[in-house]
Amino acid sequence: MSNSITRALIGAALLSASFAHHAFAETTLNALFMAQAAYSEADVRAMTDAFTKANPDIKVNLEFVPYEGLHDKTVLAQGSGGGYDVVLFDVIWPAEYASNNVLVDISSRVTDEMKKGVLPGAWTTVQYDGKYYGMPWILDTKYLFYNKEILEKAGITAPPKTWDELAEQAKVIKDKGLLQTPIAWSWAQAEAAICDYTTLVSAYGGEFLKDGKPAFQSDGGLDALNYMVTSYKSGLTNPNSKEFLEEDVRKVFENGEAAFALNWTYMYNLANSGKDSKVTGKVGVVPAPGVAGKSEVSAVNGSMGLGVTSVSKHPDEAWKYIVHMTSQDTQNQYAKLSLPIWASSYEDPAVTQGQEELIGAAKLGLAAMYPRPTTPKYQELSTALQQAIQEALLGQASPEEALQSAAENSGL
Repeated sequence: MSNSITRALIGAALLSASFAHHAFAETTLNALFMAQAAYSEADVRAMTDAFTKANPDIKVNLEFVPYEGLHDKTVLAQGSGGGYDVVLFDVIWPAEYASNNVLVDISSRVTDEMKKGVLPGAWTTVQYDGKYYGMPWILDTKYLFYNKEILEKAGITAPPKTWDELAEQAKVIKDKGLLQTPIAWSWAQAEAAICDYTTLVSAYGGEFLKDGKPAFQSDGGLDALNYMVTSYKSGLTNPNSKEFLEEDVRKVFENGEAAFALNWTYMYNLANSGKDSKVTGKVGVVPAPGVAGKSEVSAVNGSMGLGVTSVSKHPDEAWKYIVHMTSQDTQNQYAKLSLPIWASSYEDPAVTQGQEELIGAAKLGLAAMYPRPTTPKYQELSTALQQAIQEALLGQASPEEALQSAAENSGL
């Protein structure tokens, strides 16, 4: 065999070996998700399986943590030099993450098709300073859930349209001996309480910041906390609300122990058809109420996005995974615990069927979503407000004093 043929054969063998190696070379992505509310862990695993089936050269390691651990896990992993390629982030974090180079600016990757197809309100979830730091994924706000059977027994023909009406209806239910404490809230000293407070701030037309300085200690911000304290002291609110997170509220409502509850989208189908629910078929949902003369409905922006971290060694594959997870096809398949970010999905029978009531509430609630303040110092501000809410509920300070103290401790 001539040398040239031998060289050619060896070259071909090496080339085919390199192709074989390339074909089976696996990129591993590490992705961080949340283990509560919105999409279930099973949903996220199923979505990811569909992605890895279509992209066999990419493996995705999934990690789930409670919401309360999501921010710190993301930030600590950045410092360790390893960590995650894809992270789930809350609407309140892009300012901090952009300022500290936690997430990659993906503005150039967002297509015109994405910009046109996604609901405008969803984009606020991932934007800071005019740039995009991910794709919106969980489009969410808090709704008022009610137990249809209890309202019927109380002779109430329609759910409340204002927060004052909510208190009046709860009093009727209590006075008739149907429930001792008809309302459940998520008022633990955590971000959950800030979401309930923001919903009320939006109803009362309040502002968090004015010219970058705290403005919540007067007007609508003060009205919101006054409402919470009045509801708590009236005996209409479950006293354990001051320790409840969203999952606690869901369990209380599903046990038939609350006539009214403020919670995220995911509770609707779990409470209305879940195997552990005692209120199956009795769950009503409307947008969170408004305030006469100030608002028709109220809503907090509780949306979340998926972003590529600045330490990722595989940003292209990470983005490819995010595009799959946020695609209209994927979201339409899993629309029972979280509603799609795509405008045209709301006309799709596959999405709306069996949850027409929720979709009706969503069209109003999602259009009224009120943002928590956009500031790189959000964590300090939130912590100060969480403390103020607890102090006011426990009677350790008046709402005015508690909010004044929060303003001073907010770092702004």
